[in-house]
Amino acid sequence: MPTSLPPAQATDPQRKLRVIVAHDRYLHSGGEDAVVDAEIALLKSHGHAVVEYRRDNHDLKRLPLTQAAAQAFWSGRTRQEVGALIDSFAPDVLHVHNTLPLISPSIYWAAHQRRVPVVQTLHNFRLICPQGLMLRNDKPCEDCVGKVPWRAVAHACYRDSRVQTGVLAGIVATHKLAGTWRNKVTRYIALNEFCRGRFIAGGLPADKIAVKPNFVDLPAPATQPRHGFLYVGRLSREKGIQVLVDVLQHGPLPEPITVAGSGPEAWRLENLAGLTAVGALAADDVYAHMRGARALVLPSIWYENFPRTLVEAFACGLPVIASRLGAMAELVSDGKTGLLFEPADAQDLAAKLTWALDHPGEMATMGMAARAHYERGLSGSSNLRQLLAIYQDARAESKRNAEIGELPETSQIAPPR
Repeated sequence: MPTSLPPAQATDPQRKLRVIVAHDRYLHSGGEDAVVDAEIALLKSHGHAVVEYRRDNHDLKRLPLTQAAAQAFWSGRTRQEVGALIDSFAPDVLHVHNTLPLISPSIYWAAHQRRVPVVQTLHNFRLICPQGLMLRNDKPCEDCVGKVPWRAVAHACYRDSRVQTGVLAGIVATHKLAGTWRNKVTRYIALNEFCRGRFIAGGLPADKIAVKPNFVDLPAPATQPRHGFLYVGRLSREKGIQVLVDVLQHGPLPEPITVAGSGPEAWRLENLAGLTAVGALAADDVYAHMRGARALVLPSIWYENFPRTLVEAFACGLPVIASRLGAMAELVSDGKTGLLFEPADAQDLAAKLTWALDHPGEMATMGMAARAHYERGLSGSSNLRQLLAIYQDARAESKRNAEIGELPETSQIAPPR
C-alpha cells in the first residue's frame, strides 16, 4: 500500500480521511481517555477510517524504573510499530493525544520521516510544565513557562520527587533542543484561548496552535424539578475538594451537595453534613444527576484545560458555578451560563451557592443559556467540522512542505533511530 495519496485526492475536502489515533491510556481512566474514545467514535460514525495505536500505563508495573524513564524519552518500539502502521495503513494524518510515558515523542519522528502530518491535542500543560498542572503550593505557578524547567526539579513538583520531576523536565528540554515540538508536529489543538495563550508564552509556535473544545452528544433535557448541587470528577487536591469541605464545615446548606467521583481526597468528605458521596458513576447515571441538579460546582484551584464535565453540564441544561481561574473564567459566562467565585475562597463559593438557592428562576434561565451555548459549539456535529478543518489544514501544510523540499533542521541534536 502506498505511504501517500495521489495529489489530486490529497486536497479534496469531501473525501473520507484515514486517521491513526495514538494514545497512552492512563492508570486511572478519566476525562482525557473519554475524549479520545468519543473523537474516535465520532470520526467512525461519519465514515472516516480510524486505526488506533494504544499503549496502556498498566504495563509500567512490569518495567524497571530506569527502563520506564528511558522509554519516556524515546521509545524505539513506538517508532518501529507506528512506522510499520503508517506504511500499511497510509493515513492522511496521525492524531496524537497522550504520549507519556510509553509512546514517547519518538512517534512524531516516525510520522515526519514518512511525511505524514501530525496533530497533537494538548490536554494538559506537560510541554511547558513538567508537572502538567501549573500548580504549586495550591496556587497557579508559571515559573517554568518559557524557561528551562529547572525550578520544577528544585521544587519536586511532580509527585514530590526531584528524580521523577527531573525525568519529565529532561524530556521537555531535550525535545525542545531537538526541535521535536517545533518541527515534528504540524498542528497543535488547544482546548480554549486561555490555554493557547499559555502554550504560546511557553514557546510553541502560535501559527501551529488551533483551538477546538471538547464535546459530547446529548439530547435536550426534559423539564423537571431541580434540587441541590452536584460535583463530578476526580477527588484530588487540584480539583478544589478542600474548598467544598470548608464550605460545609461552616454548616450544611439548605439543599445538599452530591459528589460523584473517587480519588485520594475522598477521606476529606467523610461524615460531612449536607454532602452525599455516591462514588464513581457510569455516564448515564452522571447525566441523570445533572438533569436534576440546580448547578454543577467546579471548585478547581488549577488551570483546568476544558473539563468534560462542564460540557456535559451545559448539554444537560445545568449552569456551572466555577472558580474564576484560567480557562474557567472564559468558559463560564458569569451571570449568563453560571456563576464565578474567587479561587479557593470558600466564603465566596458559599455566597454564590446561597444566591443560587435564592434565585431559582435566574438559575433556570442560565441553564437554558448553557444548553444554547452547547448547541452552538460543543456538540458532536460542530466538533467534527472543527476537527476536520484542522486535519485539512495540517495536510495542506504538509503538502506545501513536501513541494518545497525538507526544511533545514534547527535542532542541535537528533534522537536515535
